[in-house]
Amino acid sequence: MAITFESLDSDIAGRTGKLGASKKIVRTPALLPVINPHLMLVTPKELHAMGVEALITNAYIFSQSRQYSERVKEEGLHRLLDFDGLIMTDSGSFQLSVYGEVSLTNEQTLSYQRDIGSDIWVPLDIPTSPDADRTTAERELAITTERLREAKELFGNDAPLAGPVQGGIYPDLREQAGKAVGDLGFAFCPIGAVVPLMEAYRYRDLVDVVMAAKRTIPRSACVHLFGAGHPAMFALAAAMGCDLFDSAAYALYAKEGRYLTSHGSFKIDELTDLPCACAVCRSHTAEELRNAKDRTRLLALHNLAVTLAEIARIRQAMADGTLWELVDDRCRNHPLLLAGYRELLGHNAELEPFDRASKRRFFYRGDESCARTEVLRYQRQLARLRLGNEVLVACEAGHRDGFDDVLFFKPPFGPYPVELKETFPVGPTEIPPWDEAMVRQGCRGIRMLAESHKESRISVSGLRSWHTIFREEVGDAAELVE
Repeated sequence: MAITFESLDSDIAGRTGKLGASKKIVRTPALLPVINPHLMLVTPKELHAMGVEALITNAYIFSQSRQYSERVKEEGLHRLLDFDGLIMTDSGSFQLSVYGEVSLTNEQTLSYQRDIGSDIWVPLDIPTSPDADRTTAERELAITTERLREAKELFGNDAPLAGPVQGGIYPDLREQAGKAVGDLGFAFCPIGAVVPLMEAYRYRDLVDVVMAAKRTIPRSACVHLFGAGHPAMFALAAAMGCDLFDSAAYALYAKEGRYLTSHGSFKIDELTDLPCACAVCRSHTAEELRNAKDRTRLLALHNLAVTLAEIARIRQAMADGTLWELVDDRCRNHPLLLAGYRELLGHNAELEPFDRASKRRFFYRGDESCARTEVLRYQRQLARLRLGNEVLVACEAGHRDGFDDVLFFKPPFGPYPVELKETFPVGPTEIPPWDEAMVRQGCRGIRMLAESHKESRISVSGLRSWHTIFREEVGDAAELVE
């Protein structure tokens, strides 16, 4: 049965939606916890009780297991794991990236995934290391694309096939790969080989890679960010349009004695209190959890609870239209996440067409807010205003004689007619006392107004104390008056 995806609420380039496969429906954004049949700290049945609707496991591990290889074909994946939600299987590409080879061909791994009853099958793509040179990236992308084409030819368009998007750190190759999976008709597109970027905190490179892939992946496709496991970066990825995340971090961090939060991770040995309301944290003190015989399992349960809660928080932010504020909040918890956030804002022109036109609010949270999509869109729309010959932009309320039109000024947006005073984004905007960044951006709005209305003479009052910034941003396009 073919994979389907329906988009619902949207915010920035992110969206809530419904992923369908094998008559199973999963709400997105969603987390797919990774299950290793040999090392289950938390069982699939427990995951279901926690609200998990989908999980991912590795078909290659099953195929090479003396314990499970034949049994899973006899019982089926869902019965063996005791999980009736959606199950996605990876092909062995991870092992290929680690060990350099696997013992199954592309056709064999796909046939095996079909035979064990997987709901989403992944071809044997080649995960290109971020350190690979361009020649290697091109060669491996060509192999991946050929294997995706082979998968479609062998199993047909109705098979629940994923189309991984590779290409290393080369944006043009990621764009090429995204177009290829779209042309081949894939409705489920994982962006692969990004784990090394996240492990090295290379969030700027991650943003560039994902944004490049998203330029050409069909908007109708569900996008899965392979290996994105830490809740601190989920909001950033969701803002770029990633719908699914898979994570073994809940277990891996637990084994290392690490305690996850939405703003980072901590060593349990260093905690004096547990800043969480999950069942584990409310039934243990930090000392009790630290000394518990089943500490690793308890930490895994906590880590999962925190991760799932962050997914729910992101879905709610999208419904409310406050995803930018959540991204801002999460990315200020680490300097390199902040660098990734700023890199994302550099793509605001690409994001703006997908962002919703009206939202609940606009909270100014610092210089970064000046580059948000709402500011860009508003200032572009200033050209639509119909103005007379003499126009005043005033920084204070009140009637002004001698002008055909009077606009008012609110940074970081700039000029606005009084009729828009209560509408988004000018109306429901909360800003602190003016700072240089917001005034500078507002002055850019004045310049854009003047440049799009050359027949009008623009005068500006109330910005004398900001005259230097005014001159730098507006120049001679408008006149500063008393």
